[in-house]
Amino acid sequence: MYEPGDRQLGGPPCVYVGHPLLEHLETLRPSPDDARRRAAEPALVLALPGSRPSEIRRLSEVFGETLGIVAAERKGIEVVLPTLPHLVPELSELTSRWPTPPRIVTSEADKCSAFRHARAALAASGTVTLELALAGVPTVAAYRIAAFDEFILRSLAKLHPVIRVRSVILANIVLGEFFIPEFLQGRCTPQYIAPALADILRDSPGRRRQIESFKRIDAILGVNDTAPSARAATAVLDLMAQRSVSR
Repeated sequence: MYEPGDRQLGGPPCVYVGHPLLEHLETLRPSPDDARRRAAEPALVLALPGSRPSEIRRLSEVFGETLGIVAAERKGIEVVLPTLPHLVPELSELTSRWPTPPRIVTSEADKCSAFRHARAALAASGTVTLELALAGVPTVAAYRIAAFDEFILRSLAKLHPVIRVRSVILANIVLGEFFIPEFLQGRCTPQYIAPALADILRDSPGRRRQIESFKRIDAILGVNDTAPSARAATAVLDLMAQRSVSR
């Protein structure tokens, strides 16, 4: 987050107005009834393998095997996979081979209901990891890109250190620490991911750490501050006033 006049990145002055998700928290966060479902059995687990066909195909087998391992250990879980309508045919085919086939939902209402009820999530890297953090859903993240793409990125990182990042998970980046486990490339396998997912389904130190970290994200993002849309409008009006005075 950068305040007006901060040139740390060498760009123009900017102001943080907030994330648009902050205006929809009531649809993501559990009511008392939702919280009881979140704690009930079978545990509801969100499966979020991405929104692009290429990443879904790349991650589907890993996600399916991982969830199968966890389901066998817990003697059953309920898996819900929110997605977009146009992806349903391919996802239906891919997930039909999962040991624990998911319930695929496409409406925003069903997605938000699943977020409020979920005990944990297995998610691809992306904006959804921040959405899960704001919903208070402990998460394990996994991602894999093609070997050639990985080679290009590693080569560029050697030439341009500025593109190096310590984490690819937005919630981790916001806090500056690895509180959400992330399994990338060679570590994006069921053998690595399943124990981490099983851990956050229990009342474990890892689960409790994530829940405490979500509160810190709330503070950083300004959950209880002025709505982002109002702050954006104020920033625009302030800039217009400054321009008017300078003329």
